Amino acid sequence: MSKKLNKADFGKGIRALLANPVELEQAVQENPQAVVRELTHTVAMLPIEQIEANPFQPRTEFDQEALQELADSIRVHGLIQPVTVRRLHDRAYQLISGERRFRACQMAGLTEIPAYVRLADDQQMLEMALIENIQRQDLNAIEIAISYQRLKEECSLTDEQLSERVGKQRSTITNYLRLLKLPVDIQQAIKNGSITMGHARALAGVSDIAFQISLLRQILKDDLSVRAVEDIIARHQAERLGKKARPDKRLPDALRDVQDRFSAFFGAKVDLKRNDRGKGQIVIKFDNDAELNRILDIIAEKD
Repeated sequence: MSKKLNKADFGKGIRALLANPVELEQAVQENPQAVVRELTHTVAMLPIEQIEANPFQPRTEFDQEALQELADSIRVHGLIQPVTVRRLHDRAYQLISGERRFRACQMAGLTEIPAYVRLADDQQMLEMALIENIQRQDLNAIEIAISYQRLKEECSLTDEQLSERVGKQRSTITNYLRLLKLPVDIQQAIKNGSITMGHARALAGVSDIAFQISLLRQILKDDLSVRAVEDIIARHQAERLGKKARPDKRLPDALRDVQDRFSAFFGAKVDLKRNDRGKGQIVIKFDNDAELNRILDIIAEKD
C-alpha cells in the first residue's frame, strides 16, 4: 500500500510529485486543494522541449524585433515572469499563458524555463488559491502584480471582477499591473527591495525608458525619497511640455521608436537626428567617465 501523503509532503516534494504521475494522482485524489494551492506559488524549472504551444492560442503573429529584444534581455537577466503551463502527463506540458515569453526563451537558446504548473481541471481551485496567495505578507510588489495578472489571464476575470475577488480598488490593481511593463532592471530592484512601491509607481508614470533607467540609478546612488523622485519627474515633464510648445520638430514615429530602442539598449539618453535627405547622426549622452565606460562595455559585448 502506498504511503499516505500529509500536508508537509506538498511543501517539500511538489517538484518530485510532478515527476511521479502515480504519486501526483494519489495526492490530487486525497487533497486536491492542497496540491493546487502549493502549485500556485511553486515555480518549477521545466525542460523547454517538454512544453508545447497551446493550439487554441488566439494570438498567432508577434513582432519579431520586439521578440528579439526580449530574447536578448532574457539571455542576460533570465526570465523574470514565469510562463504558465498545464500538465498533460509525465514530461509533457501545454502552454496556457506566456506565448511571447516562451518564444523569446526559445530564441535565446534556453534549455529550461521557470513555469507555474496547473492541473487539468483546477479553474475554481486555482482562483481561490491565487487569491489566498496574494494575501501572504512576504510577497514583493512584482510577485503581487504577477498574481493579479495570472488571475486576469488564467481565470478570465475583468478588472471589475478582479477588484471584487481580491477586495482591492481597481486603481490599486492597475498600479500593480503597470509594474510588469517596467524595464527588467527596475523590476529586479523592486524584487530585491532596493526601491519601494512608491518609487516604482512614480517610475511607471514615465514613458521615457532611458529616463526611467537613469532615474533608477540616481535613486540607488543618492537614496532619493519618493517625494524627491516625484519632483524630478514633474520637472522633467514640465521641460518636455515646454519644448512641445515650440515648433514641432519631433521625429516620425518609426524613427522615434528606433531612438527609444537605442536608449533602452544603452540605458542612456540617445538623440537621433535625420534631415530630409536621409543624412543624420546618433548621439549617446553620458554624465561621467563611469557612464562612458559602461556604454563602451555594452558595445564591446556585442563585438
